Amino acid sequence: MSLFHVLLVGIGGFFGAICRLWVSQAINKRIVSRVPAATLVINLMGSLLLGIMVGSGIEGSFFMLLGTGFMGAFTTFSTFKLEAIQLHMDKRKKELILYNVLSYGGGILLAFLGIELGMFFG
Repeated sequence: MSLFHVLLVGIGGFFGAICRLWVSQAINKRIVSRVPAATLVINLMGSLLLGIMVGSGIEGSFFMLLGTGFMGAFTTFSTFKLEAIQLHMDKRKKELILYNVLSYGGGILLAFLGIELGMFFG
């Protein structure tokens, strides 16, 4: 990997993290939920968008910037796991199951849909 690719991932990550913060704050202001709605929506959006990128054939430097950098920082697996553990520790079993089903099932479904959309429009 070249220094150029490292810079692309870093630049994409910088903007992805900022967008995650903005989207998270906007969702938290508008939605009151028993499950962590902001992380759920962000990760589902990320699954769809990354699927679109893959399906449309984006690769190389452009994928490093958008796919690895931006989407890697925009989506948040660690926060998802922490929030799931918190639901478990708070003994909120129904919310934990719902959060996991929506996150994993919805993420896979939306990634597949994104790939199909990317191939169709790309």
